[in-house]
Amino acid sequence: MIEFKKLHKSYPIGKKDSLHVLKGLDLKINEGEFVSIMGSSGSGKSTLLNIVGLLDTHDEGEYILNGQKIEKLDEKKAAILRNKFLGFVFQSFNLIGYKTALENVALPLYYKGIGRKERQETALSYLDKVGLKDWAKHLPNELSGGQKQRVAIARALVANPKVVLADEPTGALDSTTTDNVMDLLKDINDEGMTVFVITHEEEVAEQTDRIVRLKDGVIISDEITATGKLKGKYV
Repeated sequence: MIEFKKLHKSYPIGKKDSLHVLKGLDLKINEGEFVSIMGSSGSGKSTLLNIVGLLDTHDEGEYILNGQKIEKLDEKKAAILRNKFLGFVFQSFNLIGYKTALENVALPLYYKGIGRKERQETALSYLDKVGLKDWAKHLPNELSGGQKQRVAIARALVANPKVVLADEPTGALDSTTTDNVMDLLKDINDEGMTVFVITHEEEVAEQTDRIVRLKDGVIISDEITATGKLKGKYV
């Protein structure tokens, strides 16, 4: 589903220097996995997420998404692939403040050219899945942090992506709400969707099936959690 081969990424610093962020990563994530990427600030995990999400490009090596080698994409082609394969969940929710929960969830369907009636019906069904059907007409400032994140998850799912990319999805939430959001991501994964989580929280990572740890742009460990072993995916 997602594969990196000898992946490198650097960013220029000034006129002559550069910061080498990813240093020859080899990583394969199969369809249906629930994987967390951990690492301290500067480890390269956010850069990795941006490359997976087609928000940034790599310098060397290969990135393969759903069997397609990703290289030399212009923004239009990248946007098409994002809309087709990827759903995003962010720590800061990234909801549009002047749009209702329903309108926020329906937005990806608008960009797919789906008619208004179908958009609203589909968005409402996904709000129902995350337990927020009754909050469909509320604006983001009328929702709690946990409710906002559930709206964001519904928005990520509404276009039926193959992969959900979650960037610190519980970073702004209390422990109880964190568990609720993780339960929702587990349910999504149990339905067969690949879930890719960036986190610095050990207790969050332990709820995924596999933990990949980065340090200074390299993978230092790749382990199956107790949860993953219980599911029997990695025999």
